[in-house]
Amino acid sequence: MTDQQEVRPARDRVAVVTGGSGGIGQAICQRLADDGCAVVINYAGRPAEAELLAETITGRGGRAICVRADVGDENDVAALFEAAESAFGGVDVVVNTAGIMLLSPVAELDLAVLDRMHRINIRGTFVVSREAARRVRSGGAIVNFSTSMVKIALPTYAAYAASKGAVDALTLILAKELRGRDITVNAVAPGPTATPLFLDGKDQEAIGRLAAMAPLERLGVPADIAEVVAFLAGPARWVNGQVLYANGGVV
Repeated sequence: MTDQQEVRPARDRVAVVTGGSGGIGQAICQRLADDGCAVVINYAGRPAEAELLAETITGRGGRAICVRADVGDENDVAALFEAAESAFGGVDVVVNTAGIMLLSPVAELDLAVLDRMHRINIRGTFVVSREAARRVRSGGAIVNFSTSMVKIALPTYAAYAASKGAVDALTLILAKELRGRDITVNAVAPGPTATPLFLDGKDQEAIGRLAAMAPLERLGVPADIAEVVAFLAGPARWVNGQVLYANGGVV
């Protein structure tokens, strides 16, 4: 064992991205493919978007396949990883992008909404992380998705932020459990980011207020988040067990 483990070059790395057909997920798939990774685009409800993304990546000389899987279903997730291994020979990077955000004051919260977020944001991240812990090769990386709302604590975000607080805990503990495997485990916590998920139901006044929260005076864009993921997925071998806030300085 050396002081610094040898890491497989990006062109030989394989990345599984859950929620890969969504706004941030698409940007992550494109960025990792541009960096040389083979990409497995997981989707649940957007097959056309996933197929188009795969065609775009392969049309630019990259490697990509699409695999449908419910991240909350352990059999689907096992099949997702098996498809990655069958197509590309193994898995080096897992990015848990899949998630939903449903907003409500606590006093008015429909518990069915809480259960939906629990299944995707908490159970889904656990199921994928469990499979990743079993299969990711030495030198690999697991990147979970949290949210800056855990720290910012805006009204109506309680259930969503609570689900992502669970992701934070999972991330910190899994990083320690993988001692000796040379696998990093980190989370990215975006702030307000211009995606359909985030903008849905917000008027221009609300969007303007959120954009003004950052000292950089704009909303994030998916490429901003993909850049952080690419850092954690490849060169950031000495960043481990951390939650990185990618929010333009919002506190």
